[in-house]
Amino acid sequence: MVLRIVVGRLPLVRRFALLIFLAALAAPGIHGDGVAFASECLLEQDEATSVVASVIDGDTLVLEDGREVRLTGIQAPKLPLGRSNFEAWPLADEARDAVADLALGKLAMLRFGGARMDRHKRVLAQVFIARENGGFGWLQKEILGRGLARVYTFSDNRACSEELLEAERAARGKALGIWAKDFYDIRDAADVPVLLERIGRFELVEGRVTSAALVRGRLYLNFGDDYREDFTVTVQERDVKLFGTEEPWASFLTGAEAADARALAGRRVRVRGWLDRYNGPEMEATHPEQIEFVGGAG
Repeated sequence: MVLRIVVGRLPLVRRFALLIFLAALAAPGIHGDGVAFASECLLEQDEATSVVASVIDGDTLVLEDGREVRLTGIQAPKLPLGRSNFEAWPLADEARDAVADLALGKLAMLRFGGARMDRHKRVLAQVFIARENGGFGWLQKEILGRGLARVYTFSDNRACSEELLEAERAARGKALGIWAKDFYDIRDAADVPVLLERIGRFELVEGRVTSAALVRGRLYLNFGDDYREDFTVTVQERDVKLFGTEEPWASFLTGAEAADARALAGRRVRVRGWLDRYNGPEMEATHPEQIEFVGGAG
């Protein structure tokens, strides 16, 4: 496991408490499945700790110190929460109850891997909850492992995503929670009518790239013969640069010729994001974690 928490200057007592926390994280089984981090997981520590006072839904809680915390890296089934004409997603109540069971009334330690505040003034954090038998459990991974959330990352908040994806895959493989519900099925990229019915929803879509091209710096992944009707994934020029910093994307995108991107044709991928429509169904990807190569990139 490669988990690194960046520590600033702290009083001696706080340093000692953090060392205890780190030792707990290093203990076998602390993250549930025992899955090792596939890549370095950089998290910055928060000096303040607080008890969980209430749970709003499956990915939002409130601490006794007044902070509202959005569990970054996951998206749990949504509740109406006062929104008119909003129908609760399947298992939304179960997801909220699971978070309450794991966290309510317990000490929470927050760790950060990107943006720390959203537009709603909620704290964005990876949350670790004190366990009754000692140590701390990673709340996001616990919820994913029960099949009560999907991985949901952003270009400015993507730390530790690979281990979260592993937890999601394990739950999906066992058909736990949401993965036994049609509402959360992985969609077929070739099934355009179904995708069009789900415009405006967060979806996972899987298929084989039929063609790929860089056009004026923007990347297009087409999943059919007619880009005007079939499913397409687009990556804007500013985001292509981020993709190009990591493999396997760097191999396809850092060359001077657009032919590099064409080598993506034939690759089977799973993409996650909000479905939109531009000609046919479209999804915009802003960071590499939104697109998984199914069965490897080679």
